[in-house]
Amino acid sequence: MLQKLRRFSFLGWVEKAGNKLPHPATLFALMALLAILFSWVAALLDWKAIHPATNEVIHPFNLLSKDGIHRILEDMVTNFTSFAPLGIVLVAMLGIGIAESSGLIGALIRLLVMKSPKRIITFVLVLAGVLSNTASDIGYVLLIPLAGAIFHSFGRHPIAGMAAAFAGVSGGFSANLLLGTIDPLLAGLSTEAAHIIDADYQVLPTANYYFMVISTIMIAGIGTWVTERMVVPRLGAYKGEVEAEAIQRLAPNERRGLKFALLFMAVFTGLILIGIIPENGLLRPEDGNLLHSPVLHAIIAFLFLGAGGMGVAYGFGCGAYKNDADVMNGMGDSLKGLAGYMVLVFFAAQFVAYFKWSNLGVILAVQGADVLATSQIGPIPLMILFILLAASINMLMGSASAKWAILAPVFIPMFMLLGYSPELSQAIYRIGDSVTNIVSPMMSFFALIIAYFQKYDRGAGIGTIIATMLPYSIAFFIGWTILLIIWFSLGIPLGPGAGLFYEMGN
Repeated sequence: MLQKLRRFSFLGWVEKAGNKLPHPATLFALMALLAILFSWVAALLDWKAIHPATNEVIHPFNLLSKDGIHRILEDMVTNFTSFAPLGIVLVAMLGIGIAESSGLIGALIRLLVMKSPKRIITFVLVLAGVLSNTASDIGYVLLIPLAGAIFHSFGRHPIAGMAAAFAGVSGGFSANLLLGTIDPLLAGLSTEAAHIIDADYQVLPTANYYFMVISTIMIAGIGTWVTERMVVPRLGAYKGEVEAEAIQRLAPNERRGLKFALLFMAVFTGLILIGIIPENGLLRPEDGNLLHSPVLHAIIAFLFLGAGGMGVAYGFGCGAYKNDADVMNGMGDSLKGLAGYMVLVFFAAQFVAYFKWSNLGVILAVQGADVLATSQIGPIPLMILFILLAASINMLMGSASAKWAILAPVFIPMFMLLGYSPELSQAIYRIGDSVTNIVSPMMSFFALIIAYFQKYDRGAGIGTIIATMLPYSIAFFIGWTILLIIWFSLGIPLGPGAGLFYEMGN
């Protein structure tokens, strides 16, 4: 009976409808063609908008023009090779491949399974996903596939584990217990927008810290509830061909390998601390701000060195590696499973580039913001509509900073004139920017998530991801909006020295 209910459920319909679409790579190819076509139509109709930050008139760029066709042909290779997630995934997988082929990841999974109570593992995975945002993209390339393997080891559906981690990594993108690279980036844009009204106003990187700390716990709780009450029951038992890691006690040679790996990690961590703690440390930037340090900006390089080094230490320590050829073969094996992903990325990269060149995303964002900004409604309905607008634009534009560069000059001055602080505008935007990440094909790592799902379900496609992640998106939107309303009603500061209200002249 339960299977019948699932079959006729809304999410089942979404999955079936989505998976009836062409292959994801074909779909991105069709979307690229549509972007070209719509750019021609928009140029023909002279559909334009005024950029709120620069007052520049933005016109659509006709990709069917002579210049457009030249650009499509000349930049086809560059679009693919410069697509940000491609290099990140390839470099990370080289390091992870060493750790995997040596047996280190398998040993760590078994250790985690044996030591972690089943009742909290989902919460731990969602929370770890949220916290991983501090370390840039490590959550996408390491935590999500690891979560699938962990769930599989527990005898649960691996896609449910990946969904839980993905919900934390991407759906909880703006929440965290620590400051990340996104905080100073958004604060800088907010400061520039605030100067339209007040030339002396400064928005600090800690502007939303209190709110985001509470949001982290809330997102982890909601993500756990959705996973256990909706995703796990819907997916049921895993009946695929991929075998789970055997849960066995570690052998003496494996324990020796782990000691070698931990020794390497201790030395590696010590070298990093030596580089960042002293004021003139090798890994400190010129301004001394650790948020600008290579430790955060080059996290994938550190992941490669850390995972690869630990894998080598473990492999030679336990006897899995005999010589350097074993290490290199392990790196090569890690890339064999990415062939389908690279095909998909080729077409996804073309679509993203064409959509950006056409200026359609910017025009849609500006015009949508103008409509919302001119509506005469109260603060709470305005905040909710702002969240919905940011969430909707997130389906068209992937970059959080690019969207905020467009929206901040509109909404921060508007909110300041209404008596509300720039910090509040920024917090509202961050909610909307996060909640639809997990269902947006424009999210940079969406293609990689498809590849992860297809490891355990060859028939998985865009519909599978959207149907699986839609409950998280809706629940995060509801929970985060309620938290914002309560926070606003109680008048709690959003961060150190960051209140909710702004008075002209202060």
